[in-house]
Order: sequence, then C-alpha cells, then structure tokens
Amino acid sequence: MLISNCFSNILRAEGQSAKAMFGQVLGNLLNIVLDPIMILSFDWGIAGAAIATVVGNLAGAVYYIAYFWRGQSVLSIKIRDFAVKDGICSGVLAIGIPASLGSLLMSVSQIIVNAQMANYDDMALAGMGVAMKVTMMTGMICIGFGQGVQPLLGYCVGARLWERFQKIMRFSLGFALGLSLVMTGLCYLLHEQIVGVFLTEAAAFDYAVRFTNILLTTSFLFGVFFVLNNALQAMGTAAPALFTNLSRQGLIYIPALFLLQAAFGADGLAWAQPVADLLSTLLVLGLYFWALHKQMRAQAA
Repeated sequence: MLISNCFSNILRAEGQSAKAMFGQVLGNLLNIVLDPIMILSFDWGIAGAAIATVVGNLAGAVYYIAYFWRGQSVLSIKIRDFAVKDGICSGVLAIGIPASLGSLLMSVSQIIVNAQMANYDDMALAGMGVAMKVTMMTGMICIGFGQGVQPLLGYCVGARLWERFQKIMRFSLGFALGLSLVMTGLCYLLHEQIVGVFLTEAAAFDYAVRFTNILLTTSFLFGVFFVLNNALQAMGTAAPALFTNLSRQGLIYIPALFLLQAAFGADGLAWAQPVADLLSTLLVLGLYFWALHKQMRAQAA
C-alpha cells in the first residue's frame, strides 16, 4: 500500500496521470474480482476477503516497481541514485506530514464517533456508518480532484508563474464547487436507494437516511476545501496546511462531537461533521489568501 500510494503520486507529479491511475485501478479491480471467488467459490470467508486485498495491493506495487525499474520514468528508484541533500527530506516532510496527520485524525475521529454512537444502539451505529459511506462518494471524488490539481499549482509556484497559478485556481475552484454540488444533489436524490444497498433492517435504514440528510448539508463544500488545502501544500506553507488538516478532523470536529452530542444526542454526533466542514472551509479560505499574499509580496521584493 505504501509503495502504491507513494509511486502513484510521483507519477502524477511527473505528468503521467493515466499510468498512475492504471496502477490504482489494477489493484482495486483485481481485489473486486477476487473477492467473490475467494469468499464464495473457495469458501474462505473473511480470510478470502483479506487475501484478495493483499493480492490486489501486491499487483499494484509490482506494476509501479516495474515501471520505474524499466527506466520508463525520468526518475530512479535505484539505490545508487539515492541522496539526502539540498533540503529534500525537509521539503517532502513539510508537504507530507500535514496530509498524513489529517488521515490519522480521520481514523481517530471515526473511532470516537463509533464509540459514542454505540451508547445508543447497534442500529444507530450501523446507520451512521452507512451515512458516512454515502457522503464519501462526494468526498473521495473531491479529494482526488484536489490532489490532481496540486502538481499543476506546484509547477507554477516553483516557476513563479503567479498569473497562471491564479487562473488554475479560478478554474479549479469553480469546477470543484460544481462537481460537489452535482455529487451532493445525486447523493441526496438517491440516498434511500444507496442506503438500501447496505441495509435492510428498518431501524438501521431510518437512522442511515436521517444521518445522511444531515451529513449532506455541507458536502457541497468538499471540493472547495480540498482544492484550497492542496493549494496551501503546493505553496509549501506547511504550518497552515497542517493546521487546516488538524482542524477539519480534529481541533474543530472532535470538540464539536462532544458539545453537539450533549445538546442533541445522536443527531448531534451527525451534525458535528457539517459544523466542522463549514468552519474548516472558512479557515482554509482565510489561510489561502494570507499565504498567497505572502508569496506575492515576497516575489515583488
């Protein structure tokens, strides 16, 4: 998984987005194909699902290693070309740590949500899990778009092409907002059908529909948030990027969970995410303009 995620991002930064996507699709598609075979045909149950996942991850990793090893890339993964100099490590960590901490806090906050929701009943817990999956349909697409625009913005920052940088940002923000609105609208219109794929128990279904309606209230902001956050990373502003990532899934979200649960019960746990989304988007918007102004002023000087 580490090799696949790392090398796919290197390929995207190199301009080989189609090849990067192929490696990701290869592993996931193989996993999907092998799941029913190993779970049902071989009767391996949960172990079969785990094996299918491992095989998919291996296939993706082998594809990327073979791509670089054959010399198809302008970059190298050979030991003799390894170097730690010219601020390479600090540059990588400045961009990578905010993203990794954001992912870590996402897991921590999910654990907290599950633990708190379990205080009500199993149906509420199941409903919340499915509601989050529905909103992830919008979120994951927007995360991908935000990551896709980051290399383009990084090129502009490195070359000091600020006019082009701002053109890309205007297009990206408009497109991301439109994409988020369309995906949110589709999820809202089809949320009962989507929930029905996961749940048949009436009580769990009702919880899932109710929580989905709550979570979708701010999912139209996903695209704007992820574009702005990736723009901060592209500009090399590690501290603001770290702060926004920590805020959306931790500094704002986790306190909101406890405060809103105390006020509104189970529904409050669901409302914590929209509150965090709204406040985090306002925060990242302010930090983006601050960082852009700082970069422009430094160039003028």
